[in-house]
Amino acid sequence: MKQHIAHITLMVNDYEETIAFYTGQLNFSLLENIHGEDGRRWVTLAPKGSAGSAFVLMKAENPEEKRSVGNQTGGKVAFFLKTDDIARDFENFTNNKVTIIRGIVEEPWGKVAIFADLYGNLWDLIEPVS
Repeated sequence: MKQHIAHITLMVNDYEETIAFYTGQLNFSLLENIHGEDGRRWVTLAPKGSAGSAFVLMKAENPEEKRSVGNQTGGKVAFFLKTDDIARDFENFTNNKVTIIRGIVEEPWGKVAIFADLYGNLWDLIEPVS
């Protein structure tokens, strides 16, 4: 059997501001941006060069969905971005005014920094031990 996780839902308030943040400040690629006749959209984003999972943006419509925007994991780190050069990416995020929660520290599993996306979802930026 061959399986993989293709997409992960990211609840957002607005498609355009989310696309702008992820492509402009985090340097992600916009993979798909399809407008349906009924007003719905299929928008996917992934880190440049990624061959793995992608985000599907879902616009929060009702109060319950709106409460989850920026709090998809109850305040814990929600997402993990693996990198081959944490210093390069950390500098890029800092220059692009990404909110840094914690600078680079050494952990047994590698170098790790924590940042937040535009809605406050927490991310680990990880350069694993070689």
